[in-house]
Amino acid sequence: MHRVRVWDLPTRLFHWLLALSVLGLLVTGQIGGNAMNWHLRFGQAVLALLLWRLVWGVVGGHWSRFSRFAYGPSAVLAYLRGRSPAAHSVGHSPLGALSVWAMLLVLAAQVGSGLMTDDEIAFFGPLVPLVGGEWVASATRWHKSVGQWLVLGLVVLHLGALIAYRWRGHPPLVTPMITGDKLLQDPSPASRDDALTRSLALALLAAAAGAVVWVFSLSGGGAGVY
Repeated sequence: MHRVRVWDLPTRLFHWLLALSVLGLLVTGQIGGNAMNWHLRFGQAVLALLLWRLVWGVVGGHWSRFSRFAYGPSAVLAYLRGRSPAAHSVGHSPLGALSVWAMLLVLAAQVGSGLMTDDEIAFFGPLVPLVGGEWVASATRWHKSVGQWLVLGLVVLHLGALIAYRWRGHPPLVTPMITGDKLLQDPSPASRDDALTRSLALALLAAAAGAVVWVFSLSGGGAGVY
């Protein structure tokens, strides 16, 4: 057996911070009222994390790069038929990759719509003054209905897939996302995970946070996104 560093520390932290932030968004969105202030903060966190992941998907660890899990339909079918090569199960499997892409896209749409949402009471997104009324109305409807349910559905599907995967006797997926390592039958490339890459990840996160601050400054500091 070969112990391989699959998930670098920045990717692991991203995963758990995103999970906590999305949970916070769902809970505070349902509570409403004063909890919307925290909803705003969680939304800002998700936006910063998504911006960071966009860059890390290009320059990050070997198995965290988008190119490593950009599978085509044939690869997905082969995986479902049990004919997928072993390399397709080291990082994100073809089926797992679909879940990751769906989650990233839906969260991007949800946060993006939140930037243009106006509840006509106390909260409005920083892009509201910059877009037309039709955009604001459409974004608000999406954010408070379809988008919200899509996020919740993907979270439930994700958790269900983890349980089903383990129940069918496959190696656990959660443990490697904590330790970073997988035990593999065959040698595989390892993700670089040293002080240099971690410093780069921290610098990119600072840049992403700065971008979020800039976006919210467009409304003059008075916006609340939910």
